[in-house]
Amino acid sequence: PRDPTSAPPEPPGPPVLRKGDSGPEVVELQKRLGQLLLYIGVSDGKYDDGVRNAVSNYQSQHDITDDPDGVYGENTRNDLESRTDEP
Repeated sequence: PRDPTSAPPEPPGPPVLRKGDSGPEVVELQKRLGQLLLYIGVSDGKYDDGVRNAVSNYQSQHDITDDPDGVYGENTRNDLESRTDEP
């Protein structure tokens, strides 16, 4: 049995997104990148080469090295969200 005094597990944070992913989280990413004119395309929720390249360019521009190149991880997300509006 679980120890009732132990804390519940931490809720997982926002997902790490990478090429091949899809869904509403990717739509939000596309729209945020679009606000900065880094992604010009349809917000179709598909993390394709265009999105990967836009994330990679964003990481280069803002010196984000804690996430893999072209992967929308926690550091990239926090930085992008601080510079854009909720779509």
